[in-house]
Amino acid sequence: MSLRRIVLRDFVIVQSLELDLGPGFGVLTGETGAGKSILIDALQLALGARADSGVVREGASRCDIAAEFDAPATLGPWLEEQGFPVEDSLLLRRTIDTDGRSRAWINGSAATVAQLKALADGLVDIHGQHAWQSLTRADAVRELLDAYAGIDTGPAARAWTQWRQRKKALDEATKKQHTLQQESERLSWQIAEVDKLAPQVDEWDELNAQHSRLANAQGLLDAAQIAADALDEADTNAAALIHRALSALQDQARIEPQFASAIEALEAALAQVQDTVHHLHQYSRHTEQDPASLEALDQRLSLWVSLARRYRRTPEELAQVHAQWKAELAEIDQALDINALEKAERAEWKAFTAALQSITKERQKAAPKLSKAVTATMQTLGMEGGAFEVALVALDEPQAHGAEQVEFRVAGHAGATPKPVGKVASGGELSRIALAISVVTSRLGHAPTLIFDEVDSGIGGAVAHTVGQLLRQLGKDRQVLAVTHLPQVAACADHHLLVSKLATGKQTQSTVTPIATEARVRELARMLGGGEQSEISLAHAREMLAA
Repeated sequence: MSLRRIVLRDFVIVQSLELDLGPGFGVLTGETGAGKSILIDALQLALGARADSGVVREGASRCDIAAEFDAPATLGPWLEEQGFPVEDSLLLRRTIDTDGRSRAWINGSAATVAQLKALADGLVDIHGQHAWQSLTRADAVRELLDAYAGIDTGPAARAWTQWRQRKKALDEATKKQHTLQQESERLSWQIAEVDKLAPQVDEWDELNAQHSRLANAQGLLDAAQIAADALDEADTNAAALIHRALSALQDQARIEPQFASAIEALEAALAQVQDTVHHLHQYSRHTEQDPASLEALDQRLSLWVSLARRYRRTPEELAQVHAQWKAELAEIDQALDINALEKAERAEWKAFTAALQSITKERQKAAPKLSKAVTATMQTLGMEGGAFEVALVALDEPQAHGAEQVEFRVAGHAGATPKPVGKVASGGELSRIALAISVVTSRLGHAPTLIFDEVDSGIGGAVAHTVGQLLRQLGKDRQVLAVTHLPQVAACADHHLLVSKLATGKQTQSTVTPIATEARVRELARMLGGGEQSEISLAHAREMLAA
């Protein structure tokens, strides 16, 4: 599983490039300024790196980047879940226009930059030329050890956040005891006042409807009686008239069939009239003037309006405000319960410290292993007798990331006491230590493709040859691509890509060409002689390749 192919169109100073890549260890070389890192920059964009219009070749409207990988089987479920086709290869494509707008595709289907980023860690692991700088940063050093040990600090960080929240609640409650007590008393008094009414949600409208009915009871009874008389009880009523019309039509229905629909309508109307009269009589029997109930309603509505006015609310809001006060009082009572808050804070602290103890234990197991592995690699990088040490220094106060800080220490020669790398290591030594760490940690990674971007800066001679051998060794298990200026490293590669810069008219273009046999000899000779290709440098180049 590796990077198969990369295709560029109008990217920086590349007009058009289609490059097939093989397994094993490959190098990119070329003169200074030729654009050796262009492929890596393009690949990072294909994997979701931030882009701007500056990557578009001058004179073009947009650049186009495509990278094809062997599809790792582990990505199948993710691709299906995200709605992308699952194929034998994984094709990532991205375009950026002169306005900085970006579009992306995965296996031909539109994708987001975030989805490209989600794939990145599982495909490529890039070690930059300034990797040594992270050796002096406490957070980067800690993250490197945690990654080596497979430690997930997320649960501890979440436990730390929860404990901080409990601690803050406890501290604020302790400081505001007097204020909270006063607020509790105020809310309790207000709630007790409104409890006399015990207002219910939507009750205000129902009370007003009831009051209106009781206040107009006589008028309602009179209206029901008048309606009943008009429909069925007066000398001339609706029911009698319908009966008369119905009888007249029924007598002639045998002669005129068209009367049937009218008869049916009149029968339905008569039934409705009779039902209505029945309901009106029921209403009259169950409705009566009730002065006592009316007086009780008057009193309740009066209290309701009085309380609403006192607390400057509308009557409709009173029930909701009452419930809100109860919720606020419950929160204050909880805040006033210092014992409960202290218990909760202690429980969160216990969970947090348990998570920290687990992290510390894992770091203590991983630190000597990483120390031993990097020390062994240093011996092959011109630092014989030197030692590398991963030290765990206890913090005065635990932090979200752990109870200790991680520190990288180095002894440049046998017998010396390891000290922090930033204080005792030179720039060249830092580069070699960073390379040793990169090699050690790369062996543990899962990305099928490793890229080293000039991590060999600051070394040379026999050490450079060892670096090449290390990278070649890595290439036996995974695809390795290195940008290098060292002929000793380039000579160890299975594949050699030459980056060239050509001036055509007013424009400069960069190309990448696979080279072998005599062309590779000439490139190594150039790297050896600083541009000159003498018979001696050519002979030396052939010797390096033969070795």
